[in-house]
Amino acid sequence: MAINWFPGHMVKTKREIKDNLKLVDVVIEIRDARIVKSSSNPDINELCQNKPRIILLNKSDLSESKVTKQWIDNLSSEKIKLLEVNSLTGEGIKNIKPTISQLLKEKEDRMKAKGLKSIIWRAMVVGIPNVGKSSFINKMAKNSIAKVGDRPGVTKNKQWIKTSLGVELMDTPGILWPKFEDDEVALNLAFTGSIKDEIMDVEELALKLIERLASNYPKNLIERYKLDTVEGTALEIMEAIGRKRGAIISGGNIDYNRVAIMLLDEFRGGKIGKISLETP
Repeated sequence: MAINWFPGHMVKTKREIKDNLKLVDVVIEIRDARIVKSSSNPDINELCQNKPRIILLNKSDLSESKVTKQWIDNLSSEKIKLLEVNSLTGEGIKNIKPTISQLLKEKEDRMKAKGLKSIIWRAMVVGIPNVGKSSFINKMAKNSIAKVGDRPGVTKNKQWIKTSLGVELMDTPGILWPKFEDDEVALNLAFTGSIKDEIMDVEELALKLIERLASNYPKNLIERYKLDTVEGTALEIMEAIGRKRGAIISGGNIDYNRVAIMLLDEFRGGKIGKISLETP
């Protein structure tokens, strides 16, 4: 399944990130907790090399808790700290300021030694499309300053946002990379909605997701769709789901498109259960 998507504004975003790094103390990178590796843009590692970084594993309510904790243990270092958050409910958000202080302790000590009592940190928020950047910023700011959309590529222009936590945020548009070398990465991004459905064959995508779930989370599929078994091909499982949900068209045939859209929506909404598509 060939997936390629690199709108022109992403080239501009890369240049903006590079130019604006000198204005911030720390980088906050947002990833999807279900696909921690796939939702990391390798360009961000390169662009933000020397900046202290907090990686927020967002949508952690949709991922398997033990796997998320493995990722945190695996990726944490002196200059990179990982936190679990849910940007819709605000869970984990309160840990951001103390983590910034921990990362910037020497700088904070120097500023306090000069008599500065109230320190405002500046952070650049980066991430690929549709990982929840705008929801995170809105939760931090406690109002809807950043435009939120469930479609990738909604955030377009740089803006500074003041928050009540003593952190000012610079928003950036979500950036994907020019070419996916790894088909699995591309599929993970498509499963979670970071690539627009409009450019996908959703029926083929849903079959790939069924394959993955039948292999790694068979119980979830069986319980959600009241199936007898998940043995057999992905197409047979899709047809069984269609029959259980009454997605039938004339002649008793399955409405594959309807089943595909329903399955992807329910997976993305966490209705099939807590699922991690990658492990460290």
